[in-house]
Amino acid sequence: MNETAPDPPSVAVNQDSSSAKTPLQNRSSDSLLSLCTSLHSQITAFLQEDVQTGTLRAVQAQAKKSLTIIREALHRYPLPSLSLSYNGGKDCLVLLILYLSLLPNCSSLPSALPAIYIPPSHPFDSVTAFTLSSAHKYHLQLDIHSANNDDPTSATKGKGGGGMKEAFSQYLKRNPEVKAIFVGTRRTDPHGGLLSADGFDVTDGGWPRFMRVHPVIEWHYVEVWAVSPPKSETSLERGRGGLTAHPYLSYAEGVGLK
Repeated sequence: MNETAPDPPSVAVNQDSSSAKTPLQNRSSDSLLSLCTSLHSQITAFLQEDVQTGTLRAVQAQAKKSLTIIREALHRYPLPSLSLSYNGGKDCLVLLILYLSLLPNCSSLPSALPAIYIPPSHPFDSVTAFTLSSAHKYHLQLDIHSANNDDPTSATKGKGGGGMKEAFSQYLKRNPEVKAIFVGTRRTDPHGGLLSADGFDVTDGGWPRFMRVHPVIEWHYVEVWAVSPPKSETSLERGRGGLTAHPYLSYAEGVGLK
């Protein structure tokens, strides 16, 4: 799926802090509901499909596990207390689409879903543009915080990441209703080996307190790329018959990338 992403929305900067929010332009709860309903139908069709490759069968199994974790999060927490750590990457985009697919049955939906974006110190313009445009496309209310930290992976369990800690601390102060945050960490990511298999870990080690929910923890590199064409757009949303292997998949499988 190589559709053209919409122009990124403008960002309204809070002059009193190193954070910003994307505005809710032309968004409504109905449009979010329509998106979620469409994704639900398409992912349901994919999970029921008799796919022809071992990789896509593995994707089906991983998606089912992820959906179980997300359902549990929705059972434990009211929707307003859930947020998403989003950076436009393939892992968190897969997570986002699976999350959205479970929301049609929620009693009420906001016009956009809360999310935090902590860009690296020196982001590529194209990455930033994709993150903002995809957030707009998928109805995220991005709260943008500067980490002043060159390590974009340090938001996971472990020591260090002072800038990330401060960014999350400021985000939670501004959004005290948030109790749990979805993250796209996988087992092979830095510190991913320390995370629980059930998908839930409370922060520790001096981090501001919240529940980290990591539904894609057991996904492998090959499985993520199997549904992620270039530019981080995912084909999980393409529906029945629309899933094809990424052109780099055969290479990744050949060298045993995880």
